Amino acid sequence: MEFVVLYSLREGVDRSRLLQTYPRHKDYYEAFRASGGGLVALGPFQTPDPSAGSMGIFTSREDAERFIAGDPFATEGLADPRILEWNAVCFE
Repeated sequence: MEFVVLYSLREGVDRSRLLQTYPRHKDYYEAFRASGGGLVALGPFQTPDPSAGSMGIFTSREDAERFIAGDPFATEGLADPRILEWNAVCFE
């Protein structure tokens, strides 16, 4: 069982604020991964609309919650995170 964190951009958040915060977000997810946090994958949805948000895949709910608790996109109010339990079917 894995857990997906969906980030939806909060209404009224300016793209320039996202770009300004992104370096701290990137530093955070790289450090989280390096520290053994159960981060499997992370990234934005590729649509013309940046408000489509992004998602991350985690190995446990605890890791997903811990990630959200320190991520600048969440802590600075840019995105609303939502955790979903994911019953992935893998084909490898």
